[in-house]
Amino acid sequence: MHILLVEDDPLVASGIVTGLRLHGLTIDHVGTARLADAALATSYFDVCVLDLGLPDEDGMVLLRHWREEGRDLPVLVLTARDAPCHRVEGLLGGADDYLVKPFDLDELQARLHVLMRRVAGRATDYIEHGALRFCASTGQVWLAGEPVMLARRELALLRALMQNPQAILSTEQLCDCVYGYEQNVESNALNVHIHHLRRKLGTPIIETVRGLGYRLGAAEKVVGT
Repeated sequence: MHILLVEDDPLVASGIVTGLRLHGLTIDHVGTARLADAALATSYFDVCVLDLGLPDEDGMVLLRHWREEGRDLPVLVLTARDAPCHRVEGLLGGADDYLVKPFDLDELQARLHVLMRRVAGRATDYIEHGALRFCASTGQVWLAGEPVMLARRELALLRALMQNPQAILSTEQLCDCVYGYEQNVESNALNVHIHHLRRKLGTPIIETVRGLGYRLGAAEKVVGT
């Protein structure tokens, strides 16, 4: 899951970024509405965590602008505005969820996974694909009933593919999901993670679509494991 965090408080932002990365999620942080617009224009995100008290524009104004533009990115509003009228305004103004500060990081993570589950039309956190079973909230993976240990980057790559099972994802999209949009990534880094996933989950698990990118392939038990 690639998350855009729009939060102007450095201390709050640092805690969220550190905590969610420890859970295996990819997160990029910006502190203004202008930078949030720029990030959405140049990178692929699954969900946005949006503070309302931004220094250059009110977060609700920014959110309404996104919805008027037709952006359907799931947005979780994270704010100190705790009055019922503020919650109603946020939800009716385009937010998909609303969480008041101070908050529990585990609750934030759970809400983000619920948002992604709704978008995908799933009733549970588990994604089944052939012999592969993946828990989106914990990052646990099983192949033919046997647990498979994946490194953080491998897990981010698998998550992107399994949450978009019919889509062809470009190299740029996958790099965004695995590394975040601000990091300098070596040209062969993604190929290394693809190689490791194929070795652990079977060569067919990732199909190469020449000239376009990659998509989720067949999941079968790896011979000899």
